[in-house]
Amino acid sequence: MDEKIVGVLGATSMVGESLLPLLTQAGRQVRAYSRQVVNKSCENVVWRQLPPASSDSKPGLPISLLGGSKTVASAASGFSMDAPENIKYWLCVAPIWVLPEYLNFLEHHNARRIVVLSSTSRFTKTDSPDPEERIAAHRLADAEERIRVWAVSCGVEWVILRPTLIYGRGRDKNISEMARFICRFGFFPIFGPALGLRQPVHVADVAAACISALQTPGATNRDYNISGGETLTYKQMVCRTFAVLGRRPRLVKVPIGVFRFALACLRMLPRYQKWSVAMAERMNKDLVFNHEEATRDLGFKPRPLVLTAADVPSR
Repeated sequence: MDEKIVGVLGATSMVGESLLPLLTQAGRQVRAYSRQVVNKSCENVVWRQLPPASSDSKPGLPISLLGGSKTVASAASGFSMDAPENIKYWLCVAPIWVLPEYLNFLEHHNARRIVVLSSTSRFTKTDSPDPEERIAAHRLADAEERIRVWAVSCGVEWVILRPTLIYGRGRDKNISEMARFICRFGFFPIFGPALGLRQPVHVADVAAACISALQTPGATNRDYNISGGETLTYKQMVCRTFAVLGRRPRLVKVPIGVFRFALACLRMLPRYQKWSVAMAERMNKDLVFNHEEATRDLGFKPRPLVLTAADVPSR
């Protein structure tokens, strides 16, 4: 990567916060984009507000319903944009289904290579009993395909990274959410033995993988699953969350019928509105992905799950 300027979409996200210092430490000039106005002053980081997405972008529809790659490339053409800046290298750590709305924006700024975060949920939730989860898996897969089609049509190099369960910085929806529940109620409910295997991956390792993918010429037009450095059961993951909070594990086995009733009550609280019975059922399902290709091509070496106070919300 010769040019020093890197554009980051989703710069205020959890992964974005880990990315920016790594980029500046590597001597890169960052153009950090967010939908909101950000009033921050950081050396070698220029904050910019994204223009509004085009109302014509229809991000939830498959490519076949939008008329093919030509429509995908022009779907976000409704922007009012400033003069283009020569930003050849981009990292997208916003939700991947947002990116098709901004493909014309990337073209406008002369994008030549892009690294995009997706999720292994595109595989694990395709057969979920929860229709909202199945829709989310579809959106992930559809966005990946849209980006590939656009990149090929525009001669842009692409890399798609699919992390497993991301944690860290106290902002994630996985271990941090678990920690909040434990702090609030003093226990954590499990369904069955909760022996489904997990591979939590730290946000800093995800950020490092993004940078490696951006600057590794051999990793071009490829997708990689990136998982954590340790495989453990869901139950073990909960117990380690208790430990970092300084509490003895208190896991309560809950029958699925009781779980449904309790969930109906919990979902009255805004924080738990996206919890579902499918989440409970997955406690006993293995969600394991090999990251050998990412290790070979990107030098990806994720850490084991060793939680610190910085990885959970402050109390």
